[in-house]
Amino acid sequence: MRIGELSRASGVPVPTIKFYLREGLLPAGELTSPNQARYGEPHLRRLHLIRALTDVGGLPLASVGKVVEAVEDHERPVHKLLGAAARAVDVAVPDPVDSDSAVRTRARAMADELIARRGWQIGPEHPAVEALTTAMASVLSVGHGDYLDHLDEFAAAGELIAAADLAFVARRQQPEDLVERVVVGTVLGDAMLAALRRIAQVDASARRYPPQAPENSSGSSSG
Repeated sequence: MRIGELSRASGVPVPTIKFYLREGLLPAGELTSPNQARYGEPHLRRLHLIRALTDVGGLPLASVGKVVEAVEDHERPVHKLLGAAARAVDVAVPDPVDSDSAVRTRARAMADELIARRGWQIGPEHPAVEALTTAMASVLSVGHGDYLDHLDEFAAAGELIAAADLAFVARRQQPEDLVERVVVGTVLGDAMLAALRRIAQVDASARRYPPQAPENSSGSSSG
């Protein structure tokens, strides 16, 4: 297909496609003349990936470039490929509540112990470990350390969610499809999980603390 057809099929304007070509985010087409090139399904799939990263993931083009670089590294194992995609849309480290170094050291020790206890395969410098440490240090700093008594329950839930995420990703085999599913599952999945958690909290609260039946205003009081 010509660039105009690629634009119509993808919904991406021609000037934007040309910009992606110049920036190396989109591979060059097959030249059919000095000023004409032909594009195919791989180009359309790449445009869908870029749009997922920018529109759904809200990523800057610099981060998109890192994901594209990973996709084009055909020697990279799938685990590394998915890791590169996940890091591009990774959880931001929250701003910590003021805590002293002793509290942060305690939080990091708890995080490391949890990871070891669950047998999780993750590097100690991974941004998610830093985010967990910061969040836990903040919990300790505000005086609600007993919230962390439930860490293993939260971790078990996280394992179930991660298994579902990977089952969703594994339904496709093309690298671009795998990466796009990681992005969609991470960004939209986080929003969906937050909503599900709130709904479950409302339900759990209603079951634990059932609302009292309204008083019968029509009957007379006894005694």
